[in-house]
Amino acid sequence: MKKISKFLSGTFAFLLLSMAAMAQNVVSGKVTDSKDGSPAVGVTVTVKGTTVATKTDANGVYRISAPSPNPVLVFTSTEFGRQELRTTGPSGDIGLVKSTQNLGEVVVVGYGTAKKKDLTGAVNVVSQKDFQKGAITTPEQMIAGKVAGVSIISNSGKPGSGSTIRVRGGSSLNASNNPLIVIDGVPLPDLGDAINGAANPLSLINSNDIESFTILKDASAAAIYGTRAANGVILITTKKGRGGKLKVAFSSVNSIASVIKNVDVLSADEIRTIVNANGTAAQKASLGTANTNWQDVIYRTAISTDNNISLTGGIEGLPYRVSLGYQNQQGVVKTDNLEKISLALALNPSFFNNHLKIDVNLKAIAQNTRFAADVIGSAIGYDPTQPIYSGNNRYGGYKEYTNPDGSLQLNAGRNPLGLLEQRFDNQHPKRSVGNIQFDYKFHFLPELRANLNLGYDISRNHGLVKVSDSAAQDYFSGGTMSVGQQDKNNSLLEFYLNYAKDLKSIKSRIDVTGGYSYNNYTTTNYNFIGLNAKGQKKSASDYVLYAYDKPANRLISFFGRAIYTFNDKYILTGTLRRDGSSRFAPDYRWGTFPSVALAWRMKDDFFKNSSTVSDLKLRLGYGVTGQQDGIGNYNYLAYYSTAGLNASAQFGNDYVQGVRPGGVTGDLKWEETSTSNIALDFGFLNNRISGSVDFYLKKTKDLLNSVPQAVGSNFSAYALKNVGSMENKGVEFNLNVQPIRTRDMTWDANFNITYNKNTITNLTVIPNDPNYLGFPSYNLAGTSGFAYINAVGSPKNTFYLYKQVYDQATGKPIEGLFEDLNRDGIINDQDKYKGKTADPNIYMGFSTNFSYKKWNAGFVMRSSLNNYVNNNIFSNMGRLSTIVGGTVVTNGSKNYLETGFTGSVSQLQGSSDFYLENASFLRMDNFNVGYNVGSVFNNKATLRTSLTVQNVFVITKYRGLDPEISSGVDNNFYPRPRVFSLGLNLDF
Repeated sequence: MKKISKFLSGTFAFLLLSMAAMAQNVVSGKVTDSKDGSPAVGVTVTVKGTTVATKTDANGVYRISAPSPNPVLVFTSTEFGRQELRTTGPSGDIGLVKSTQNLGEVVVVGYGTAKKKDLTGAVNVVSQKDFQKGAITTPEQMIAGKVAGVSIISNSGKPGSGSTIRVRGGSSLNASNNPLIVIDGVPLPDLGDAINGAANPLSLINSNDIESFTILKDASAAAIYGTRAANGVILITTKKGRGGKLKVAFSSVNSIASVIKNVDVLSADEIRTIVNANGTAAQKASLGTANTNWQDVIYRTAISTDNNISLTGGIEGLPYRVSLGYQNQQGVVKTDNLEKISLALALNPSFFNNHLKIDVNLKAIAQNTRFAADVIGSAIGYDPTQPIYSGNNRYGGYKEYTNPDGSLQLNAGRNPLGLLEQRFDNQHPKRSVGNIQFDYKFHFLPELRANLNLGYDISRNHGLVKVSDSAAQDYFSGGTMSVGQQDKNNSLLEFYLNYAKDLKSIKSRIDVTGGYSYNNYTTTNYNFIGLNAKGQKKSASDYVLYAYDKPANRLISFFGRAIYTFNDKYILTGTLRRDGSSRFAPDYRWGTFPSVALAWRMKDDFFKNSSTVSDLKLRLGYGVTGQQDGIGNYNYLAYYSTAGLNASAQFGNDYVQGVRPGGVTGDLKWEETSTSNIALDFGFLNNRISGSVDFYLKKTKDLLNSVPQAVGSNFSAYALKNVGSMENKGVEFNLNVQPIRTRDMTWDANFNITYNKNTITNLTVIPNDPNYLGFPSYNLAGTSGFAYINAVGSPKNTFYLYKQVYDQATGKPIEGLFEDLNRDGIINDQDKYKGKTADPNIYMGFSTNFSYKKWNAGFVMRSSLNNYVNNNIFSNMGRLSTIVGGTVVTNGSKNYLETGFTGSVSQLQGSSDFYLENASFLRMDNFNVGYNVGSVFNNKATLRTSLTVQNVFVITKYRGLDPEISSGVDNNFYPRPRVFSLGLNLDF
């Protein structure tokens, strides 16, 4: 017994000593991103030279036992690459430096994922760490200026107004030019098909829930989406559950926004001088004594807040993420307000030893929006000598133009502030997007996976517009009480099989995917009678023929993709999609969209052992994509629409509007765009210098054009026909540089530049018919002329204007005098010329981030070259007839003082190229500074703070309000404000 007792005592002592020794070699710490201090989740931590390893948890924390003291730890992940730390004790905190380009990183592509090094198409990824920061209302704003070949121009400064997004130039004239947006595998309707009450469908997505954007730019990458991919594809991936302990994150961004520039109009004293010299007796008598800046009256300093809280973790093997967001954003125009609440849920469980993976993604958002009345034009043009208020309660107390008896004057402008404050346009759009995706790896054949994706996208809106019967703006019709309602439903079913296997004996890998997709889109438009403020019909002829109408369309597709890799350096990808759309007649319903791409990792042949060359890959691709959005539904069927009020028939005391047939196009089909792409990806010095250069050619055929119809052949004088063709060709260059990469300091920079040339090559049934000049578009305010012409040999949206003649002595334009370009002695449309274009042919982006210990700073700049804007404010308001030509006095543009134009010499002056200005610009979109405070609340949380300025400055020669106008015509533009934001992030 004594021997046994001694043995046990010795063994116990040995164990205690061993445990003590092991305890001394336990290293624990927190792994963070050195850029912003956020936890680095899922990083593998290995003791160098051993197989001892662990992973960081949801808070970035790890704990590892080493066989010897002061071990060297190796930290590896797809996002940060491989970095080492030599420990000097039990603590091993480290801030990891993100690699400029990690070739092993897995990115989302259509119907699956791929490693960056295996990509054969033009694909770019922007992750959350590189997003633009500050007050973000719509998600696409976060990647503006970040990707070569992608132009993102905010439509205005209005909250939620969205952006014009173009990927390698537009591919259409009359159909949509918007890219396809796919969120977590659910394709969304076209961006131009927003639910009523929401200015932009993407505003109904919470930006804080987004993890990354993947942009598929060429057809070899996007052709797997077939008929919807002609304008590129943007894949949005939202944040998922990661398992582990509960982690709570809270963020708050609070902002102040203000207008930085007003439209330059005449002052009250200048108006008094002009009217006293040129006005009628009544106009002179109507002048007031006030000095009112009506733009200052309608604008305000806007305050906004954006707050989000998320919970991530895992419950018995069920990773989850739940987030709740609240945003309240004021517009800089008074009464303009956007309020929204969002909820997101992600569940990502695995079963059967990870053979079955389920992803559940549910997102819901509700907006409460008050739209401001469209008063910018009224404020620009309203008489500045008039006061804001009248001093009595009539017409709401606002000063209005009245007759001697106190009644409102007809054909007179209304008080801009009254227009704002007496109109209540409240809309309540709601949206929910979600899906459940089952991914099963077969037990008997683990190389084979089956994927089932069931998704939906549902939007609802109910709105009410109210104007009291005492408001001047609607006084003569007894006010307004108008109800609006609309529903949109999108259902999705997709199934595909994927087989991937390494064939090591022949140094090959095959990856084959084949599947089926079903999309059904339904819209319900509810029709209501227009009522006055008392709830009565405004007119006896008001009658709703149908309670609602329900347009719908369906898309059925079969798709496949095969990827063959040889020796890990030659990659061949082929895709094929066959789509059928209910938008077209049965004989034109189906189309086939193929693509093929080849990549050669040249580094392995020429620089295999080079420490300088990290990556060198040649990519070649060709594919065909389609376009079927923006053309309406069922064009091949006869249809009837409600006729005008003058076609009403009386039945008793009611009037019933008639119906009339519409035009029919029985042979319409989608546009097809073929894209050729050749590119080189490169990386040097462990990818601290990396980038790519792409050359592309996009050719669109069967372009939709509005063609005149022979008399008696159709119920419409014009009908859409597939008769045109167009091409875009260009070059993209992208460069990422990391000049500094140390533990305490990093500096990342990105520069991208794109050259794109657009040319229309045909617009008629007879190719290049010399008798067809082209078709005009975009009416200019103040004239009967058009801004553009779309003609063969020119880019789309080419300005079509008269050539102004100038006084050689003074250099000033001579009103109404233009060059007779065809020398026939008559100035008419035949003397207009095709000149500049609204779209730039060169655009650039530059962004940089610098971090030093707990500090970080960065900015984003964008530039656009050779884009022109027609200053319609100058042409419409820079003349005397605008000021004194009406019943009442109207303000004018300061341009009148330069030209002295009367407006009575020629009606053609508004179509002069005098008003066309070079709007090239350099804009700093974003500047931000952040500080990582570190642990707070007794080490229970970490705190990061930031200060962001948006719309910092613009350098341009353009004399108008803003050079960046997507339409190319500047008229009553809602100004983009300068925004100062203070943000904080708390991680528990």
